[in-house]
Amino acid sequence: MRLEANGIPEWLRGVAEHDPADPTGVNPVLRRTTMRRFAAAAARPRQASVLVLFGGSQESDEQAPGGLPEDADVLLTQRAATLRQHGGQVAFPGGGVEPGDDGPIGTALREAQEETGLDPAGVEPIAVLPKIFVPPSRFDVTPIVAYWRTPGAVGVVSETEAARVARVPITELIDPANRFVVRHPLGYMGPAFEVDGMLVWGFTGGVLAGLLAVSGWELEWDHHDVRDLQASLAAVGMTL
Repeated sequence: MRLEANGIPEWLRGVAEHDPADPTGVNPVLRRTTMRRFAAAAARPRQASVLVLFGGSQESDEQAPGGLPEDADVLLTQRAATLRQHGGQVAFPGGGVEPGDDGPIGTALREAQEETGLDPAGVEPIAVLPKIFVPPSRFDVTPIVAYWRTPGAVGVVSETEAARVARVPITELIDPANRFVVRHPLGYMGPAFEVDGMLVWGFTGGVLAGLLAVSGWELEWDHHDVRDLQASLAAVGMTL
């Protein structure tokens, strides 16, 4: 669903007006938008939302791909290693729907505030993306794309939930030297990013790769570069 986009920065038009895409054919996360009906036949998935929050200057940089300003970034967290599901992984702020949430946007904003201390008043949602089924946790996840119009301080609120909160520069994400495909020991293969001392892969890596593909910012990268997931995690001090 596209939201009112008047006044958002021109450099964000691509992600505001287009669903994520997979021109390389190496992004299984996006294919899970069609898996939900099969999951529902076996067991009703739980509902969740995540906040894909982009920050940066309102003015575009006319010399950069897609007008991307040098200070553009995205808000990510590294989940606590002790969490039962997806422990230690890099993620967007988000979580399961709770009674009283004002739809998927309300869930994403509430969870982001609880996890990072984010002030929702400074956030402008610009798109509600199609749900993506996450098999390990059996969640149907709705990504909410938003612009951080009035940034504020963020950080780890609870160490039982997150080990780190980071604003990762988009220039690092689009750098071809930081992009490759990882292969899980059980057969999963998907896009990944090595940025800011973290490996971003799985659901988060897939959503980011899909948005970059329609953003106008993306640089050509080697999607034939396939690396072992465990070795890639070890290289940045993370584990599976």
